[in-house]
Amino acid sequence: MFETIRNAWKVVELRKKIIFTVLLLLIYRLGSCIPTPGVDIEVVRTFMQQGANVFGMLDIITGGNFSNFTVLALGVTPYITASIIVQLLTVAIPALEKLQKEGEEGRKKMNEYTRYGAIAFAFVQALVMLISMGRNAVTGGSLGGFPMVLSYITVCSTLTAGTAFVMWLGDQITTVGIGNGISLMIFAGIVARLPIEVYRFLQNVIAGFTSPWLILPALIGILLIVAMVVFVDVSERRIPIQYAKRMVGRKMYGGQSTHLPMKLNSSGVLPLIFAVNFISFPGMIMGFLPDSAFKTWYSTYFSSQGIWYNLIFMLLIFAFTYFYSSISFNPHNIADNLKQHGGFIPGIRPGSTTAEYLHRISNRITFFGALFLAFLAAVPLIGSNFLGIHGFGATSILILVSVALETSKQIESQLLMRHYKGFLR
Repeated sequence: MFETIRNAWKVVELRKKIIFTVLLLLIYRLGSCIPTPGVDIEVVRTFMQQGANVFGMLDIITGGNFSNFTVLALGVTPYITASIIVQLLTVAIPALEKLQKEGEEGRKKMNEYTRYGAIAFAFVQALVMLISMGRNAVTGGSLGGFPMVLSYITVCSTLTAGTAFVMWLGDQITTVGIGNGISLMIFAGIVARLPIEVYRFLQNVIAGFTSPWLILPALIGILLIVAMVVFVDVSERRIPIQYAKRMVGRKMYGGQSTHLPMKLNSSGVLPLIFAVNFISFPGMIMGFLPDSAFKTWYSTYFSSQGIWYNLIFMLLIFAFTYFYSSISFNPHNIADNLKQHGGFIPGIRPGSTTAEYLHRISNRITFFGALFLAFLAAVPLIGSNFLGIHGFGATSILILVSVALETSKQIESQLLMRHYKGFLR
């Protein structure tokens, strides 16, 4: 990867893109230092400590903005929620499904709907969070007075504007810079928190909460997880494709052999992020019921270190992995395209039989991809309960490695495009 970056730096156009991307990521991190006006940060920190089990993963995705309640506290989570809703509506509403199939213009329209939905979800999520924190979280006026209403509107509008700014930065990085903007901002947030997590781990070792003999196993575990993530990310099932020979005029076309690659983990980190957004929603709702028996029951049995919490989390990961696979991979379209161009899978009849075969292979691959993601989600539970290591997030490692590999592949493809001379020299 470092060799790829060094080669890209020699190309003027790629160097400008890299510099532009880094500058926007720095602007994003500078926004993480601006506190949200009109909010009592001590009340927010108390609320976050009480709900650390629920909001821990959201804090990782936002790069610490959630716990510090900066103007970028919501980050890209409303955009992710809106993406889930739009994808679900695409399956349910034929007009949206037709729009999705209209190529580049259809995708632009879908992205526009997603952004509008993200703005609405950001305002609602900010309002729910503030009400959950209690009347002392927002400063200004009495709870029933008009000034308090203005304070709530101001804070919610500020957090919504922060989400809109993050989405704009992500679009600029994707369009003008290198890599996927949203993924790179999550990547930057996790990298910025790494020194803090290492410092906390060393503090636990010094204080005696964690045995110093576990430092080496922790390092070995991190290396093993990195190796597993890289192995799964590059693993793919190659379906052989044969094209029949055909005469067009006096020339013979076709006859070549190729393959259809099917990645083991085609959904990446999206199922994990989707599952985090869904499983954290009940925790926010509990803020409306501070003294209820239901909140006591929920806090007791659905701790992040509990079996039921992690079991539901894993089931959500499985569900979202299959959901994403169903909307990103359509075996019927692939079978129809192969049939139209004279392609077939050896030993499999073209048409519906090919679609059924691809669907069966896709389900098997998706199962192992979902199993891998569920294992990564369970690593913090294993690390805390069996090894006594807290704050060991395999999900963060998955995001870091996946985004790094994706960005490296994009740089390599652009390098290949610029260095490829072809048959004209």
